[in-house]
Order: sequence, then structure tokens, then C-alpha cells
Amino acid sequence: MAVHNVRRWFGISGVPAQDNARAYAWERRLHGVMIGIALGSVAALYLTEVVTEPSLRSLGHSLEWLIFLAFAAELVWMLYLTSHKLPYLLANWLDVLIVFFAGLALAGADSEWVALARLLRLAAVGLLLARAVGSIRSLFTPGGLPYVFGLAIIVFLIAGAGFYWLEPTVQSFADGLWLAFTTGATVGYGDLVPTTTSARIFAVLITMLGLSFFSLVTASIAAFFIGVDEKLLRKELHEDIRHLRSEVAQLINEEERVLRREMHADVRQLRDELRRLREELNRQGLLEHNREAKH
Repeated sequence: MAVHNVRRWFGISGVPAQDNARAYAWERRLHGVMIGIALGSVAALYLTEVVTEPSLRSLGHSLEWLIFLAFAAELVWMLYLTSHKLPYLLANWLDVLIVFFAGLALAGADSEWVALARLLRLAAVGLLLARAVGSIRSLFTPGGLPYVFGLAIIVFLIAGAGFYWLEPTVQSFADGLWLAFTTGATVGYGDLVPTTTSARIFAVLITMLGLSFFSLVTASIAAFFIGVDEKLLRKELHEDIRHLRSEVAQLINEEERVLRREMHADVRQLRDELRRLREELNRQGLLEHNREAKH
């Protein structure tokens, strides 16, 4: 339940709880496919922003269309399958944002929306991969803290690059990273602030991610100390159980020794009584024999 809530914060919760079996089956089928399609965003970004050859840039734009159609088709199909449509949209808000801003970008909107759509797809790559890793390793364990820190560092590095790309007042990657941290930590010193619409929307996303990550760190630290206390408690409990077993065994042995002594005493007493009875019978038999001899 805790991991499901974390996925909901990040907008990758998937099918809501207690939904129909068909929706769950299709979610499992499409999970790996959508990770692969989301990874195509990296190639599309490279082809459209770095490469100068027209044919390759055209290929990059075609790839962006393909990614948009794939995300839109997956969203529509899962909405058709799920029995709880509004909860599904709320739990997968990242997919909704990706489809919305990618549609604006491909429809010829301002270049800021294009950049934001690409950043959202890159964020989806990281979050989908994190979801795949989360199915193997739980973040809410004493040993999950390094994974939380590692994922947080990666996300803030991407966020720093995003602010450097989207915000005109950010003149270096270091400034973008600083703005990403102050935004995610909800500190807001005021030395750097988002001024464009796309940067402000991106800041809202980073704020939600930052709150989630800091909550994860707090929960992981608490789980670590709770785990240490649980280990000590289990060790003390095992020691108490061993002592109790030893005492019970000693009591049983002592009771057995007492019982054996009592049984031996009873047997000796019974033997003595039988011997006296035999002697008494022998004397009575001898007397009878003497009487008969006299007569």
C-alpha cells in the first residue's frame, strides 16, 4: 500500500485498486512496451536538438509523433478498460500531462511547450524505470535509503537541466540545479525564480516530486531506525525465549528427579510390605502345619 501511494504521487500509479482483471492484465502487457517507447524520447531529443542534418531532424519529429500517439493510445485504451476512469486519470496524471503538452507542441504551439513536453517524457522515462526497479526493491526498507538518494540525485540533475533549458534567467547548469533544489525543497530563497509559463509549470512538477522524495527520505530513515530497534527487540526476545526454555528444562528435569525418587521410595516400600506379608503367610502356614502334626 505504501509503494502504491508513492506511485500515485509520481503520477504512475497504474490501474486503481479493486479494478477488473482485464485492466490489470493489459497494464502488465503494456508496462515494458511503454518503457521502451518512453526511452525513445531520448533519441527524439537528440535528433531534433543536436543533429543538424534535415533528414535526421525529420526522423526525430516523426519519432516525437510516434511517441505522442503511443502515449495517447495507451491512455485512451486504459481508460476504456478500467472501471474507475476518474481515479485512473488522477492516479496517472503524468501520462495526462505528457499527452496534453506533447499535443500542444506538435500542434505548433510555442517552443516552450515543446521543451516542456520533452522534459515530461524524460521524467516519465525515469519514473517508469523507477517503478520497474521498485517492483524488485522496496524503498520503504532499512536498506532502501541509498536507492532513494540515488533516484533523488538523478531527478534533481534532470530538473536542473530543465530549468537551464526553460528559464531565461538561469545562465548556467549550476544555477538551474540550485533552482531545482530550492523548488523541490520548497525553500524559495528568491534569488532565482521561474518567470516563463513553461518554467512555472515545470516548477510545480518539481515541487511535487521534491515533496515526494523528501517524504521518501524521511520514511526510509525512520524505517532504518525502526529496523535497528526491531533487531534489538528480536535479539532480546530470542534471549528471553532461550532462558525460558532452559528454565523449563531445568524444572522438568528436577520434577523428573523428584518423581523418580518418590517412585523408587514407593517401590521399596511396596517390596517391604510384600516381604512382610510373605513372612506373615509363611508363619501362618507353619503354625497350621504344626497343629496338624500334633493331631
